[in-house]
Amino acid sequence: MADPTPVIDDLRAESEELDLLVAELSPEQWALATPAPGWTVAHQIAHLAWTDHSSVLAVTDHDAFSREVEKALAAPGDFVDEGAEDGARKPPARLLADWRAGREALEEALRAAPEGARFPWYGPPMSTASMATARLMETWAHGMDVADALGVERTPTDRLRHIARLGVRTRDFAFGVHGMPVPFEEFRVELTAPSGELWTYGPEDAADRVTGPALDFCLLVTQRAHRSDLALRAAGPDADRWLDIAQAFAGPPGKGRQAKGDTP
Repeated sequence: MADPTPVIDDLRAESEELDLLVAELSPEQWALATPAPGWTVAHQIAHLAWTDHSSVLAVTDHDAFSREVEKALAAPGDFVDEGAEDGARKPPARLLADWRAGREALEEALRAAPEGARFPWYGPPMSTASMATARLMETWAHGMDVADALGVERTPTDRLRHIARLGVRTRDFAFGVHGMPVPFEEFRVELTAPSGELWTYGPEDAADRVTGPALDFCLLVTQRAHRSDLALRAAGPDADRWLDIAQAFAGPPGKGRQAKGDTP
């Protein structure tokens, strides 16, 4: 069974990096629009705080989390935006403090979880490592939205390995959620890490292949960039189709981002 400690450590580092980005923002900067329609910088941090709170409940209080799921089922198209909206109304100092407290509580809960534990979620149940990976993925992706709003260039790190692996593992989910037949054969995925290391997944002799920078693959599977703006290459019809629909997050198919230069 995989030790969840490395991904929990990387989740902490990813959160601290984003914290440095927003800690000294002015009220006007908190109100800047991000690439997500209708979401400001405050909405992005509020969403992370809201999801961390839900994650803590999933890990520590299953009954309370079940009530949260009932709320989501009652308003499936609105509950995520409503959670972000509620948090974004708070004064920035309060929102920042709530996000910090929530992610600290989640880290403590994940580190204290018994070996082999599985937690309920809005999708399939998750292990400790899977929960931490999902939180890292969201923290990084929403952090990219914040950076875009602020005009900041973030330096990618090898923490992306967790997101890349999640992106590969969710291949079948992406086909299924789009109502497409799931390919029977595995793909070969070869990604160049920020450090220059080569990350590989799947059999070497697979007919369908995806290659390119790990950063671009992570931007694709979190739907933070359009495929046409990324240096990813697909060989084989199924792999090519996958790059059009890939998503590493739960829920219905996302709308994704427009290609650069497209008219909104």
